[in-house]
Amino acid sequence: MGSIKICYRFKLDDDEEEIFDLEFDGDTFELISDNNERLPLWAKLDFHKCPHCPLDSKTVPTCPVAKNLSNVVLRFDHIFSYHEIELEVITKERTVSCKTTAQRGISSLLGLIFAASGCPHTSYFKPMARFHLPLSSDNETIFRVSGMYLIAQYLLNKEDRESDFDFKGLKDIYDNLHLLNTKIADRIRDAVTTDSSVNGLILLDMLTKLMPIAIDHSLNDMKGLFSQYFKD
Repeated sequence: MGSIKICYRFKLDDDEEEIFDLEFDGDTFELISDNNERLPLWAKLDFHKCPHCPLDSKTVPTCPVAKNLSNVVLRFDHIFSYHEIELEVITKERTVSCKTTAQRGISSLLGLIFAASGCPHTSYFKPMARFHLPLSSDNETIFRVSGMYLIAQYLLNKEDRESDFDFKGLKDIYDNLHLLNTKIADRIRDAVTTDSSVNGLILLDMLTKLMPIAIDHSLNDMKGLFSQYFKD
């Protein structure tokens, strides 16, 4: 399968745009990045390394998330989180446009990059990244995360492997993701002079902390949408 492209276009003011043309492997949906780019010191694996990171700096010298994030952080270091922007996200299937804040637009971009970076803790979210929904609401994200996790359990069950239809494993995934977000924020704080990238990550992490608690409650609230399935 050929590569898949997603473009994030940030219109910051009348004269300035930041455009991120992202390319993903069509089979693995990992982000294809320029291996020749000069990476900052804060992208080194051992710099604020996550305590639960399974990677060895002898074989993987750079943090996969930080490596793919560094260009975003650099290009937004002159923008504050509250700045109003026009965001356009272009995929093969559709174009989504919205007026929003810099931090919210960056948060959406970070969520996509994190999932496709190749980090073992974020790769669980590759299916959502493959069917990316920019600027999704909390309820949309809960619905998509729940569906993604249940599809994974269905596929595991089909291969007679241990499966979990009670979302217990999803809580562990999010706990690990929260710890990763914390350490990535530490990296970014050492690299920037403005708050847009850090606050974009904080927005992403707020949902990370909310998700395990919200799933049961929110899915019960959605039960009425599934009423046809409960008819005899």
